[in-house]
Amino acid sequence: MTNYAVDEDTGTLLRIWPTGRGQRAAVVGSLPTTAAVEDRLRLAATLTSLSEALWRCYTHPGLAADDRGDGNGEGWRREQSREAFSQLVGFVREPNLPGEDGVMIESYDPVEEWSHRVGRAVRAVGDAQVLEAVSADVAAEIEAVESAERGDLGGRAQQAVVLSRTDVSPVQVAAADGILALDPLDRERLFLDVDPTAAAVAVAHWLKAAADVVAEVSGMSPDQVLYAADDLEALPVETPSEVLELFDFSNTSYGVVVEMVRAAMDVGEGVLADLGAFLVAHDTGDDNDDADDEAAPVRLTPLDPRRPAVDLLEDLLTGIRACRLVYEEYAGAGDAASTDAQFCAAVREEARKNYTRLM
Repeated sequence: MTNYAVDEDTGTLLRIWPTGRGQRAAVVGSLPTTAAVEDRLRLAATLTSLSEALWRCYTHPGLAADDRGDGNGEGWRREQSREAFSQLVGFVREPNLPGEDGVMIESYDPVEEWSHRVGRAVRAVGDAQVLEAVSADVAAEIEAVESAERGDLGGRAQQAVVLSRTDVSPVQVAAADGILALDPLDRERLFLDVDPTAAAVAVAHWLKAAADVVAEVSGMSPDQVLYAADDLEALPVETPSEVLELFDFSNTSYGVVVEMVRAAMDVGEGVLADLGAFLVAHDTGDDNDDADDEAAPVRLTPLDPRRPAVDLLEDLLTGIRACRLVYEEYAGAGDAASTDAQFCAAVREEARKNYTRLM
């Protein structure tokens, strides 16, 4: 999301947003010297909260919820928030204000309510030019979210590359797949140009292809390839190994990745989606288990719930590199460059043959 700040030295309102490589900043507008410090800071704070609410509509789309038809369910509420986008600049310009009796209407919808609060904060600053600048900036932030939804991460929409999303754009999956087709060992562009959940969907597909290639030349099962790599070099192979195992239960990398990311995002919000399944998975069935073992911490998700999609993407790319390490032990291609070329060609062909596994 975009963060807003006040530069007290110059009296300007700034916006700062992430790009995957670092933070960018730009001036929204100049604040009048007559405005109180608390009013300036309140304006920056409300704009930041509005941006957070807008980008949550991107990371938690209504179509990803199971209760979209429910007239008061989570999916319905998400769709209501999204449908309000066209009215938000109007709320900034004409916000709800207290009536003569001091009573003020507040919206249950977060994007609507934060738009009204931005409008009231602008009024407190009391400058027509600030109102115009803020209105234009809110419109640009809305357009950035809409652009990201379409799969176009140019301009301010690039901040989507650091966000985890509970669904993916097919356009973004295709973009990530195209990057990997050029070079299955490429890491940088996926973190800079592609939504991380969509990138992880594509990388999971290519990881499966890489594991199958190594399994064919080594004679081991695909599920054992990453553990063999861990014997050669200490690597975080638990998560990519779990992804490979999940392909036994899912026909698509979309199904594997999106379910993992959604579950981790739920944990990040304090929710365990399926407590029964979790308890079964961690039940050893031994009534004589040591009490100290039972008291040991248990991870609710293999991913970092603060950045699950990016964390998964990192681990899956490490998994492809791990496959490359094992491949080198069996391929006999000669030098490193020849091994890379031979490995990439084989994985590229395997991924092409199983392209329908993506979505």
